[in-house]
Amino acid sequence: MTTLLSRRGLLACGCGLGAACFAATSLPALAASPSAKKTTLGADEALETLKQGNRAYQTDSPVRAVQGRERRIEIALGQTPFVVLVSCSDSRVSPEILFGRGLGELFIVRNAGNCVDTAALGSIEYGVSQLGVPLVLVMGHSRCGAVEAAIDVVKNNTVYPGSIGRMIEPIVPAILSQRDKPGDYVENCVRANVSRVVNRLRSASEPSLLDPLKAGKLRIVGASYSLDTGTVDFFDEA
Repeated sequence: MTTLLSRRGLLACGCGLGAACFAATSLPALAASPSAKKTTLGADEALETLKQGNRAYQTDSPVRAVQGRERRIEIALGQTPFVVLVSCSDSRVSPEILFGRGLGELFIVRNAGNCVDTAALGSIEYGVSQLGVPLVLVMGHSRCGAVEAAIDVVKNNTVYPGSIGRMIEPIVPAILSQRDKPGDYVENCVRANVSRVVNRLRSASEPSLLDPLKAGKLRIVGASYSLDTGTVDFFDEA
């Protein structure tokens, strides 16, 4: 005895097939498997890449930042950043833009005053030891509000509420080191704060930073970004 599908059954079957076909054609392609790739850039090449990107940014030159759907799929299951960038949270400082970089290239640690606490240090160590990043860049910027607040504490004994005071407390030694120094006091303090963090990271006892530093596979460099000119001034490059 031949079993015939009812009209309702055929419609249901057709709807199911149609939904399956729609799902197959409408869903985006997904990354197939996790990637363990790491950047092929060395520390010197990574630093030069940042410098070139900032030079292009200063002149409004067009940049080819890797982004969009294909790039998103490419890195969905694995990232290959070439720098850990410790930066201030200031909304005027956008590392991907001022260095002309795209998705998956910068491993960014941001907080007001570009300080390094336990969470930030763990993030830096993760970027170096687990992601194979060869360069750590600590970047301050002109007229940094956190640095100005620390100056206010030193000069006027100002007390900030809540966690703000504890946040800027590590910046105070940099402020004290610049008393009676020639030049713009705030800018001097910004750079001194960057150097403080750079020196702390270079003298870290953690093997994840110490070993690659000794082996010459890691560089830790300082920089300061000008809000006015768009220029990143690199220093403490040794």
